[in-house]
Amino acid sequence: MSGLSRHITRQVHIAPLAVFRIIFGGMMLASVIRFMAKGWVSQLYLEPGFFFTYYGFSWVKPLGTLGMYLVFATMAVAATGIMLGLFYRLVAPLFFLLFTYVELIDVTNYLNHYYFVSLVSLLLCVVPAHRYFSLDVRRKPSLRCTHVPAWTINIFKLQLGIVYFYAGLAKLNPDWLLEAQPLRLWLSAKTGLPLLGPYLDKVWVAYFFSWSGALYDLSIPFLLLYKRTRLPAYAAVIGFHIVTAVLFPIGMFPYIMILSTLLFFSEGFHQRLLSLLRRIGRSAAVPQNIPQRVFKPAAPRLLAPLLGLYFLFQLLFPFRFAAYPDKLFWTEQGYRFSWRVMLMEKAGHITFFVQDPATGRQVEVMNHHYLTPQQEKMMATQPDLILQFAHFLAAEYEAKGIEAPEVRARSYVSLNGRPSRLYVNPEVDLSKITDNFAHKNWLLPYEQQPRHAGNF
Repeated sequence: MSGLSRHITRQVHIAPLAVFRIIFGGMMLASVIRFMAKGWVSQLYLEPGFFFTYYGFSWVKPLGTLGMYLVFATMAVAATGIMLGLFYRLVAPLFFLLFTYVELIDVTNYLNHYYFVSLVSLLLCVVPAHRYFSLDVRRKPSLRCTHVPAWTINIFKLQLGIVYFYAGLAKLNPDWLLEAQPLRLWLSAKTGLPLLGPYLDKVWVAYFFSWSGALYDLSIPFLLLYKRTRLPAYAAVIGFHIVTAVLFPIGMFPYIMILSTLLFFSEGFHQRLLSLLRRIGRSAAVPQNIPQRVFKPAAPRLLAPLLGLYFLFQLLFPFRFAAYPDKLFWTEQGYRFSWRVMLMEKAGHITFFVQDPATGRQVEVMNHHYLTPQQEKMMATQPDLILQFAHFLAAEYEAKGIEAPEVRARSYVSLNGRPSRLYVNPEVDLSKITDNFAHKNWLLPYEQQPRHAGNF
């Protein structure tokens, strides 16, 4: 334990942390600008009349037109501050709070890399990433330090390693390895691409991508850590993420991972990067031959257990799916926040029926009257969203004068190209079910195939 403690607290050069701060801030600035330029602020946070919330966060609401644009503008300013190291102790937590707030507004916008950004921005709040090559050092030279405890850099390596390794573990399932699904479905739709296109409908290509993807995710953190394998491993990082960016519309995620994994390179590599930036910008932000100055955390005895609990949570939380019966991809209980990246093709159709218990009169609901196409698509296959929408409909029709309306659903879901199956028990009044972390026994078991279930 004493050896481990010395390894964690040993002093290393701060350059990798400064480079990571610049890269992360720059990527977040580009992402926020891209998000606003594409009109997604309005499309995702202003136009919907109903928002699906995370359990326990129903109080998180959008702030209206002016408020939401102010949120994104402030996020852009905060990302710039992180990149430049300007008022860092203010802008780092500000970015974390605003980004996480936006992420919590609507579950249908969930993406794994949004979760990753929230986690990294939280970790940035506890490290001195602004004490080297920053405008804060320009403002206040006494902040400058050249060396930091190794843990301030290694926590980001560990977080990246968890993302990769757990994504690899998630691929060790029969659909991915034995059926090459959902890649067989997705790749066959990309045959129009130049060069690669003619090969993408070949079954062996889908299996190659499936198996090599699993092997890549499981091994890449360890290959990046080892000096002798680092360069070919990073070449694999670039190749893997460029191919995924070409084949699949997954936004900034490939580029975030390509640039973030530079953190695994040596101190000397990052010092040379900063020297290059200094020459490009003709900056004196880091004077040559400055004496070594060591950073010492203000409250190490408090920080150590907090970080320990944080990473214990990161290691255990993705396995919560084991507490639930039935197929994970079917129920999706324990699916989110577990680094299960692009593992299934799930499509569904759901129709809700609202019944007046006093008269027996039943009304079929037009989902698109309340939901955007994206919300309707995501809701149709995710049980917690189905339940939320059922409760929303009950409140809507109660406001129209129906006392204690009953809400039932007939839904069909197809998983990884298989024929669609009946999903929700159509006899259950969803308005009377309270959402919680227990198993959703109102879902029909995956293996149950009612005789009247067919393709929708």
